[in-house]
Amino acid sequence: MNNLDKFLIEAKKQTYASEMVEKVNSSRLDSKDYEYKKDNMIYHDTYFGGTNFIGEEIVYIDNKAYWGMNYYGVTLDDTLGEEAIDRALRPALMMVGEDSVIPVRGPKEFNNGEYKYTFVVEGDLNHFNGIETIYKGSKKIYELRCNGGLIK
Repeated sequence: MNNLDKFLIEAKKQTYASEMVEKVNSSRLDSKDYEYKKDNMIYHDTYFGGTNFIGEEIVYIDNKAYWGMNYYGVTLDDTLGEEAIDRALRPALMMVGEDSVIPVRGPKEFNNGEYKYTFVVEGDLNHFNGIETIYKGSKKIYELRCNGGLIK
C-alpha cells in the first residue's frame, strides 16, 4: 500500500493540481482528462463540468483497475467562476501528502490569502469518504464530496 500512497501523491501533483500540466484526449464525450504513468502504474482522472463537476480517478497496476475515487464538487457562490475556485483549490491540492491525511485530495487545512481550504476524511485508502470545503472569509463558497477505495 505504501507504493500506492507515493504514486497518488506524485500523480495528483502532476495532473489537475498543477496549472502547467496539459489535459490528455477526452476518454468520453465532453470529459476533461488527465493521465500520469510511472513504471507499471497508471493514474487517470476524468471529470465533467466546471463550477459544478463530477469525476472519477482510477489507478491501474499492470493494466488492471486497482484503486478508485468518485467525486462531486459544487460552487456555492454564483458570483465566482471556475477560475476563482481553481485559484483557491489548486494550491491546496498541491499540498497532498504533506500531513497525516490520506493522499486523496489536499491537507486537513490550508489558508491561502482570504481563502481557507479544509478536508475531512474518514477511513483509509482501502475504503474512505470525505468532504472538502473552501471558505472565502467566513462564507462557504465550495464543497466537494468524495469516496473510494480498493477495487477487487
